[in-house]
Formats: sequence, C-alpha cells, structure tokens
Amino acid sequence: MAALARDRVVGVVGAGTMGIGIAQVAATAGHRVKLIDARAGAVDAAIAALGKSLDGLVTKGKMTQDKRDGILARLEPADAYVDFEVCDLVVEAIVEDMGIKRALLAELETVVGDSCVIGTNTSSLSISAMAKEMRAPGRLVGFHFFNPAPVMQLVEIVSGLATDPAAAQIAFDTAAAWGKAPVHATSTPGFVVNRCARPFYAEALRLIVERAADPATIDAVMRECGGFRMGPCELMDLIGHDVNFAVTNAVYDAYFKDPRYAPSALQAEMVAAGRLGRKSGRGFYDYAKGAKSPEPATEPAATLPKQAVFEGESDMFDALAERAKAGGLSVHRRPAGDRGTTILLDGVALRPTDGRTATQRAHDTGERELVLHDVALDYAAAARMAIAVADQARGEAASLATAFFQACGMKVSLIDDAPGLIVARTLAMLVNEALDAVQQGVVSAEGVDVAMTKGVNYPKGPFAWGRAVGLPNIRAILDNLARHYGEDRYRASSRLRRLVARET
Repeated sequence: MAALARDRVVGVVGAGTMGIGIAQVAATAGHRVKLIDARAGAVDAAIAALGKSLDGLVTKGKMTQDKRDGILARLEPADAYVDFEVCDLVVEAIVEDMGIKRALLAELETVVGDSCVIGTNTSSLSISAMAKEMRAPGRLVGFHFFNPAPVMQLVEIVSGLATDPAAAQIAFDTAAAWGKAPVHATSTPGFVVNRCARPFYAEALRLIVERAADPATIDAVMRECGGFRMGPCELMDLIGHDVNFAVTNAVYDAYFKDPRYAPSALQAEMVAAGRLGRKSGRGFYDYAKGAKSPEPATEPAATLPKQAVFEGESDMFDALAERAKAGGLSVHRRPAGDRGTTILLDGVALRPTDGRTATQRAHDTGERELVLHDVALDYAAAARMAIAVADQARGEAASLATAFFQACGMKVSLIDDAPGLIVARTLAMLVNEALDAVQQGVVSAEGVDVAMTKGVNYPKGPFAWGRAVGLPNIRAILDNLARHYGEDRYRASSRLRRLVARET
C-alpha cells in the first residue's frame, strides 16, 4: 500500500481550528485541498487567518515566502460538496455529534468516487457506529489529529468493525508522508491516548482528595522527578475541567462503569462551580492578573547523615551514589542483605516505594525507621524527590532522608504517607492501562509508546518506562495498591502478570 500521491486532491470539511490545521498539513505536503464549511465566510476567514500566521513565520525566518505562497495557493474554497468529486481523500472535522456526522457522510457518498477514502477526525465517537448507515462503510477511517494539527505529530488511524484494512493503510501511509507519526488503533472507547492517559489525571485527583499532597506539589514532583512537561493539575487547567471531566465520563460509561476509569467527585465539583481552568480564570490555580502561583511543599535544608550505606546494586544506586558523593556525603557500598536494595542513613532505611504505605511496610518488615522515596525518570538528573515516612519512625527520619536527597542536588517534597507516592502509582497505572490496550488488540506495544510520547509528550512510552522500572516492580505496586484500597480499580492486567511470570 502507498501514500496518497501528491497530485491527488484532498477534501476537508470544517474550517474550524482542526479543519484548517489539517488542511494546512495536507497543503504543506503538496496536495491541492478543497475546504468547505457550513458557516458563511468561515473558509475565507480561516485561510486569511492562516495567511497571517504564516506571514509571522516568514518574518521570523522560519519559512520562505515561496513556501508560504505555495501553501495558500493550494487551499481552494469549495462552494458545495459536489466539488469533492475530484478528491481521493476527504477528512471531516466538524462538530462531535454522531447524528450530524452520519448525515454528512451520507451526503459525501453521493459525490465522491468509489475509491475515495473518508477520514473522520473524531476523538471519541465509535467508527463502527458512524459507518453503520454508509453505502460503503469500508472506506471510513478514524483520522484523529491532535491540536494543533500542524504541530502535533501523532495521528490515530482508527479502524471500525467494517473498515477496509487497505483504506486504513492508505490513511496511515499518507499521514506518515505528511510528516506525522501515525498509529493504528481499533475503534474502542478513547482509542489510544484518551484511554491510556486517564490515570495521569485520576491518580492526581485521588491524591488531592486524600490530602496526600496539594496540586502544586503533585505537579512539581511529576515534572521534576517524573520528567513530564506538565503536571496533571496544570494540564487539566489547560485542557479545561469540563472537557477533561466529559472525556473521563465518556470512557467510564463506554466501559460499563469499570472502576478503573471512574471520574472524580472533586472534578465534578470544580465543573459545577465553574472552576474550569485557564479559560474561566480559576481551576486548581488562580489565573487572575497578579495572582501568585502557589509553591510546592519543599523541605528546608537538613543536616547530612554521617554516612550513606548502599546495600545492593542497581542503576538507580549508581546514579544516586555518584550524586551523593559529589554533594559531600560519605558513601559506602556493600552487597544486598535480606532486606533487598536499601540505603542506610544513620540507622534509617531509605527505599523505593513498592505500593505499600511506609507505615504498612514498616509493620510488615518490623522496621520502625523507614522512609520511602518515589520513582524518578532519571536518577542522574532528577531535580526533586517525593518521600513518605512511616508513622512508627522517629522525628529525624524525614530529616535524614531529606538531607540525603539534598546532597544529591534535589529538592525534597515530604508528602503524607500515601501508597505508591506520586510518580510510582501514576506510572504503574499508565503501564497497566497500556498493557491492557495491547492485550485487547486496540494498539501494538510499539504503537502505544509512539502514541503517548508523540500525542501527549510523555517522557517515555509506558512500555519503555515499564521495562526500565521493571515489570515485576510495576505489578508489585499495583497489587499493593489493590490491597490497600480493596478496589478492582488497581487490578493488574493479565498481560502484565503473564510477562512477569515469563521474566521470573
């Protein structure tokens, strides 16, 4: 199968933000593009606005005048759908309403040729249901671009039950030829990104409800320890809580109230109060002019322990030991004992979280002086670390752990003793959801990593990150979260259990 040839004409229905963005991508790739919108004057206005935007790129030296002129010259306003009879690919980017989209598809089928592939830019509607009344349902493919379409690399190529594999492959190859990173997916609720990203928001909301940490601290830890570009709270404020809540509810309902996708009562309350985020001026944060941004919880400078004894071997230990030495701490290494990999700080045991609270783990092991730390994307570069202290520990346990990470050049956020802390529990759920999606044939293992890195800018794909942390560790975190909460929400994927059994 091959991509649509550059001399083939592309049609785009809808001249809103997504429609003009998709039209720009196709025109930039060299296609003539027929653009139509039901609103009078919308196409001319969209092309004019695009022209001004491209003028800005020319002024900054990021685009030549000839390229700018070529893109605009290839955009052709269409007077009626009959103008689309010359198109080999038509992409609709109209309102997210099943009835309206079905009516449009019925009209398009009266004018386009039999070989024309029709793409829908839906982000949530069933491709199978949308194709139900089409004369040739095999031609319909989900062609889901992310906003802004000219910038974002990911395109989800979604196949419904009736989609012809050849049509899906044409869409895939064409998106790749346009410089995008396409991923095949099957038509299931949320497709890939909107489904697999749910835990990123859900775990943060639960931590806030449980008073484990405030939004600013959660965001700082996810950025500076987890390596995410934005924390979940600031991202929900950017997306809009009404939009984020609606997507969560849609996925939850579509999966017949599976507790894994359960919406948050806190977010429902925020939506009801009109605290929608940036667009309303208030969400988790206050966006009024002059409003001060809250600071994340950060521990004050603490006195260094006499020494740090690293028991065991791991890449994490190597990175932390080097940073601790550079920070002036006396570091010693010795083989792991019965307790597994541990950092001993003047009698205090510092360990990575396994999904239990520090208090529960201290009870299970008989260790009173126990501090747990979060999972970092890169221990050699992390700028912040979250820690939690067992209730049984003496007062200086937190101080010693804080001083250790400060010697490593990190800021430290002491949070309430929440199971799995912040990054680790979120990561475990992201990996688990990705594994379930692969298990169910929604997407390939390679595809889910592409989708999450290119579609929502995660620092690593869930498969790659899960392998780095260790799938047995991911399973342990999930199993311990499930025991702590007594909820099916944290059940480990059958694929995860099988992969762990294979490795061990």
